[in-house]
Amino acid sequence: MGESVISVEGLVKHFGSVVAVDGVDFEVPSGTVLGLLGPNGAGKTTIVRILTTILRPDAGRATVLGLDVVRDPEAVRRSIGLAGQYAAVDENLTGRENLRMVGQLSHQHRSVIPARADELLERFGLTNAANRPVRTYSGGMRRRLDLAAALVHRPPVLFLDEPTTGLDPSGRSDLWAIIEQLVGDGTTVLLTTQYLEEADRLADNIIVIDDGKIIAEGAAAQLKAGLGNTIVDVEMLDGADARAAVARLGQLGPATVLDDGRTVAVRVSEGGRSILEVVRSLDAAGLAPESLAIREPTLDDVFLQLTGHKVADSGPEPSTADAVEPAGYKRGAA
Repeated sequence: MGESVISVEGLVKHFGSVVAVDGVDFEVPSGTVLGLLGPNGAGKTTIVRILTTILRPDAGRATVLGLDVVRDPEAVRRSIGLAGQYAAVDENLTGRENLRMVGQLSHQHRSVIPARADELLERFGLTNAANRPVRTYSGGMRRRLDLAAALVHRPPVLFLDEPTTGLDPSGRSDLWAIIEQLVGDGTTVLLTTQYLEEADRLADNIIVIDDGKIIAEGAAAQLKAGLGNTIVDVEMLDGADARAAVARLGQLGPATVLDDGRTVAVRVSEGGRSILEVVRSLDAAGLAPESLAIREPTLDDVFLQLTGHKVADSGPEPSTADAVEPAGYKRGAA
């Protein structure tokens, strides 16, 4: 891996009495994707806002391409691209007009702006809609245009804050493919997401964050391996049987009742042999499962094990008047 492009040391941010980011440290090597995985309210967006100079940290230090985000905010903004949770494009302009406007705001030479806009429209599959007002675009098209706008000035570092939120599976898959192409071309990406599949597919390294703190870090395979080799899902008749099964199967490995209230997930080390032990243990307790299934651990299992709750169980991050773009801020502009 290359040298660190993003470096964060002891980052802290408060919103009143709420600690949104609590002593976070991490590095992002050149040409890689770091996935910040966590629920709403975990602190992911606050970290992105600090790294993109929208917010000032209360403590700690962060650099992007060696530039301090507090001391050199204008230089940082010239060097990065940012696409947030909601498409930040003007819906009354056409797609082509939006990209040309961003080119002007990011101080690109007038002679290169039209060609760069057309290049991005083609790359993101928007050429046929280039002269239509953005208000006529679908959600997926708007999100692709927003990502294209973040790339007009060819930034080496790209921040994506939950870029596929609200997209259907097809639109999400399309955007993933585009992100993979960008990384293949050498772009360094910091990606925040609630989608476990997204982090699993795109990220070289994953940081699991909850309540403003890093609670785990590693590649997806490493995080999943920490749970054991196999999970046995046991569907019971009702919630009472599920609770009884948890007490019984907890002797074989960590056991949890899943969201449906009837299915028990048991982490075991040996699939074939363990499923026989599960059946025998339930039979000895007079419990009859409706069904059993063996599967590999997912990042959802990782988060549940680490935090005791699902990714979607938390609320939004604190909102304050401090969390606004500074005067004159434009993506990639000085």
